[in-house]
Amino acid sequence: KDPGPNAECCARSRLLEGMSYGMVGSMALAMLATRYLKIPYGRYASSAYGPPIPAKVAWALQEAPALLVPMGLVWGSDGARLGFWPNRFLLALFGIHYTYRAFIFPFLIRGGKPTPAIAFLLAFVFCAYNGYLQGRSLSNYAEYSSDWPTVLRFSGWLSGLLINVHSDNILRNLRKPGETGYKIPRGGMFEYVTGANYFGEILEWCGFALAACTLESAAFAVSTSLILGRRRDFPTSSKSS
Repeated sequence: KDPGPNAECCARSRLLEGMSYGMVGSMALAMLATRYLKIPYGRYASSAYGPPIPAKVAWALQEAPALLVPMGLVWGSDGARLGFWPNRFLLALFGIHYTYRAFIFPFLIRGGKPTPAIAFLLAFVFCAYNGYLQGRSLSNYAEYSSDWPTVLRFSGWLSGLLINVHSDNILRNLRKPGETGYKIPRGGMFEYVTGANYFGEILEWCGFALAACTLESAAFAVSTSLILGRRRDFPTSSKSS
C-alpha cells in the first residue's frame, strides 16, 4: 500500500530532525577533539594541515554553499511553505548574511593569510550541510501564524549582523599599509568583548533561532556558538590578518 505524501513528508521532517541533532553532536565532538588537536587559521596557519588556499578564494568558496544550496532548494522544489511571508522573510535573512559573507567580505580582505586545505574543506561541508538544513526547513516545513511578531524577532538578528559587519571593518583597518605584527582592536564592541566579530555572529544566529523557532535554526545557533567559542584561544585579529 502506498503510504502517500504525508508519510513521505514525515520521513523528510524526521531526517531534518536527525540532521539537526547530528550537527550539534558533531560540533560538540569536534570541540572535544580540539583540546588535543588544534587546526590553526589566519597568522597561525600551517602547511601541515594541507596546501594553503588564498584567503579571498577560500572565504568565497567555503561560504557560498550556505547561500546557493537554499536557493537551489527554493527553485528546484515545490516549496510548500514558500507562499507564507514569514518563511520568505527568514530565508531572506539567512541569504543576506551569506551574500555578505561569500560575495562581499572576501573582496574587502586586505592581504589575508592563506587558509589550510583541511580548514577550508570542513567549512565548505558545514556550510553546504547547514544550507540544506535551513533551506529545506523554512521552504517546506516551518509553520508560522499570520501575526508572527516581525520587529521583535528581527531585532536580535539585525543587531548581531551590524556588530559583525562593523567589527570586521575595524579588524580590516587595524593596520596601516606596510604595518605588520599583532595589534589590539579598539572601538565598537571591542571595548566590551575581546572577540566582537565572533560575539556579533553568535548574537546574529541566536536571534535568527528565536525568530525562526525551529529545531534546525536552534541547532545552527548552538553549533555557531561552539565553533566560534573555540576561537577564543586565538587573538581576534587573526580573522582578517
